[in-house]
Amino acid sequence: MDKYIIDGGEKLYGEVEAQCAKNAVLPLLAASVLTDEQVKIRGVPPIADVENMLRILSEVGCNVRRQKDCAIIDSSNAVSHEIPPRLTKELRSSVFMLGSVLTRFRRAKISYPGGCDIGLRPIDLHLSGLKRLGVEITEEGGYIECKADKLVGTEILLDFPSVGATENIILAAVKAQGITVIRNSAKEPEIIDLQNFLNAMGASVHGAGGGTIVIEGVKKLHGVDYLPIGDRIEAGTYLIAVASCGGEIAMKGVRAENIAALLHKLRENGCKIHTKNDKIILESNGRLKAVPLVETMPFPGFPTDLQAQYSALCTTAQGTTLMVENLFETRYKYAGELKRMGADITIRDRTAVIRGVAKLHGAKTVAGDLRGGAALVVAGLKAEGQSEVLDLSHVDRGYADFEYKLKKLGAKIRRVRI
Repeated sequence: MDKYIIDGGEKLYGEVEAQCAKNAVLPLLAASVLTDEQVKIRGVPPIADVENMLRILSEVGCNVRRQKDCAIIDSSNAVSHEIPPRLTKELRSSVFMLGSVLTRFRRAKISYPGGCDIGLRPIDLHLSGLKRLGVEITEEGGYIECKADKLVGTEILLDFPSVGATENIILAAVKAQGITVIRNSAKEPEIIDLQNFLNAMGASVHGAGGGTIVIEGVKKLHGVDYLPIGDRIEAGTYLIAVASCGGEIAMKGVRAENIAALLHKLRENGCKIHTKNDKIILESNGRLKAVPLVETMPFPGFPTDLQAQYSALCTTAQGTTLMVENLFETRYKYAGELKRMGADITIRDRTAVIRGVAKLHGAKTVAGDLRGGAALVVAGLKAEGQSEVLDLSHVDRGYADFEYKLKKLGAKIRRVRI
């Protein structure tokens, strides 16, 4: 097991380029089994979630190669409709394989997916959408088994704009007979990226980003060479770190409209922000004003995946912030670790009352999930003295070269093996 050792109190300056988005790359990898031809995805970050998805593809019979930062997948010899349970336990996004494997084999078997323990995250919306397409689903002994003699287009209304359900239904409908319409679909930029990827393969998917997606089934998809969008959550993490510590960052590779909700809050905190094309420049004096209320919402609202990091910023802002987590019910596990550093946080159900303190002090903390781990790093960078963040396996699921990029900004952080 590895840990970070952080000597806090340094202002941060420099330029960072975002990796390709984890939450875009994973469904694209799942979609690679929809064609017998070679799929090349560029800029694939070397993070644990991606490596687990590549292992899943290998287990179902795909030929998977790494070439520098590219992943090359040839699924012409894919034979298995079963996704290995030992890998699904490690990766929530393994559920994306349901739609694509169903399309490929007309059968799919998967155990309930794992990932970070941040709430129930039921997949009922995924399964009800697949049933509407003509899939017969059996749930038994911790496994989900799906069968369909044929997939037939239909109208699907999602009770909630779930990203995963939207993507899974698209993957199942892309070669179905007729037209599928998904209403109240998720609007996240990663959905648009999946649409663009599939259309580059010869699919007919339209409307992503607007709340209604129309998929006209096609008989065949071909190979593609594709560069996914930049990671708005990774970019947001670095912007929050610099805002909290003070300094200036030029964040490259992410368009401002993809994290507009965060930028709006950071401006309210007192940061100066300039944007142009795919570059965001943020200046902060490190003495921030608290924003009274932040509520996580589906896109374009404030991202749940930035809630923990932004809460770490709020711990030293002047005033009180009411943070409301509307998406996942157990996403405040990091709060106890921040309190060890001197933070004043009161949790009640899905609401956190964060009263800004004059300073945080270094402490030994443990990362309990991906974004909570990133929040502890943000807090450690701001705190006086030395901090430790243990159990980096969670952080490694979503951030490539985390400490290297922070060092480029002037942070005093190092990774050591315990």
